[in-house]
Amino acid sequence: MAFLDTEDRASRKTVIGRMIIGLVVVIVFLIPYGTMMIGSLKTQAEILQIPPSFMPQDGLQWSNYVSMWDTPETPVPYNLISTIVISVFATLLVLLVATPAAYFTARFKFPGKMVFMFLVIVTQMLQPAVLTAGLFKQMLAWDLNDTWLAMILINAAFNLAFAVWIMHSFFAGVPRSIDEAAQIDGAGKLRVLFTINLPLVWPGIVTAVIFTFVSCWNEFAASLVILSTAENQPLSVALTKFVGQYATAWQYVFGVSIVAIVPVIILFALIEKRLIGGLAAGAVK
Repeated sequence: MAFLDTEDRASRKTVIGRMIIGLVVVIVFLIPYGTMMIGSLKTQAEILQIPPSFMPQDGLQWSNYVSMWDTPETPVPYNLISTIVISVFATLLVLLVATPAAYFTARFKFPGKMVFMFLVIVTQMLQPAVLTAGLFKQMLAWDLNDTWLAMILINAAFNLAFAVWIMHSFFAGVPRSIDEAAQIDGAGKLRVLFTINLPLVWPGIVTAVIFTFVSCWNEFAASLVILSTAENQPLSVALTKFVGQYATAWQYVFGVSIVAIVPVIILFALIEKRLIGGLAAGAVK
């Protein structure tokens, strides 16, 4: 009994130690966001004053969140809509292409398969910032310059490789015997893919969705070059409009940044339970 008590105390200390470490890590990661939130509720003078003050001295300036939507040089409402449209449709396009591609590469053998997979992953080395000039000329040739469709195609192209690779590994982990059993029962290949395999690789799909959506949401370089109309530009580009040569409206920079973070937090909140549930279901099956 004494041994058990000692073991319980040791395990309790371990749990408490881990909780303290986890709390410290959470605080460290939340400090920048807290500072940004507080900065968005200050006046411009308070942000620039020396010595700086942590809390607003003239009250919380909630009016910043009202006035930032009406700045003439930056149509934030349109920028938010543009960001949502580009990110959502680029993510859907990636899933539409990556799902059958990952399933095919995981289930079937074909000449040059390893070369194909190598070329897929090599594309991850190419970033929009390096290819902006070529992308600009290509979109001009297709008469898609300064359109949402151009950025949807570009974002989808640059996130497709990761989605194929991550989903390929999940499809490859599903036993082939499951497919064979379903085909013996009369299921076609499409039915095997959508009704048998997709529920089992749900965590991989969720991972691809999160990575693709966040990457599209934060994309900057290509949007800055391709989208010239202020209303078509995403929030990542709109933020730069508040940074001037001689002055910067930091309260608006902080405010727009907070607005840009909220949809991503909502996505994680909605998808977290599905990710955990998919992992548990996959383990049971």
